[in-house]
Amino acid sequence: MPLPGMPVRLGVNIDHVATLRQARGEFDPDPLAAAHLARLAGADQIVLHVREDRRHANENDLRRLRETASLPVNLEMALTQEMAELAFALVPDRVTLVPEKRNETTTEGGLVLTPDYLRALDAFSGRCADLGIRVSLFMDPDPEMLGRLPSASVDQVELHTGPFARAFGSSREKEEFARLTFAATLVARHGLVVAAGHGLTLYNLPRILAIPGLAEVNIGHSIISRAVLLGLREAVSEVRTLLLHSLGGRAS
Repeated sequence: MPLPGMPVRLGVNIDHVATLRQARGEFDPDPLAAAHLARLAGADQIVLHVREDRRHANENDLRRLRETASLPVNLEMALTQEMAELAFALVPDRVTLVPEKRNETTTEGGLVLTPDYLRALDAFSGRCADLGIRVSLFMDPDPEMLGRLPSASVDQVELHTGPFARAFGSSREKEEFARLTFAATLVARHGLVVAAGHGLTLYNLPRILAIPGLAEVNIGHSIISRAVLLGLREAVSEVRTLLLHSLGGRAS
């Protein structure tokens, strides 16, 4: 749970730096350099999604981050045998489990917690606990699915803010924000940390920061997009400044 007066933590996802590198299949830009600049600008953790098809980041990126980065590393991954073995071998500080479809451009929704998935999660999270890896679940703000949360095997839920981001500024914004707020209360009732991510920008983030108990946001695409024009340190610093300035409103 966030401590009173503490700013929301910022995770910076550097996948799209790797995407740009893969466009040429060479070495630049280096995701590790992006992680270093994000740290200098005030990021609290680095997020990296290693996908089955290695379309952007890969295990070498994760290995180099673990060897040299001075920030915690959050590995986004599907719960597959291959990815589990990678996590156990390289031991990121956190894993965030996400659904993964081969043809999707980006993560399209939250996890579906079927009985089979929950059994696999229990075995996986047990091994993570032995290695000191914290486990987070990427979930839609769906009360039925959140009712299945296994609070004994995970410590955090990252709420999928994509639908809210798409509705921002429209007649559906209020409804989507209410869904997130209610979902956050359900997550907190399980004793889990509330995080948020997907589609967040400088423009919709202030609204998200009003979610009660929010402890962490993870942002990638909008920061890297702005970094193309402004530079990475400036793009990360913009978000970090917004988070710090939000303290006054959250504390009142």
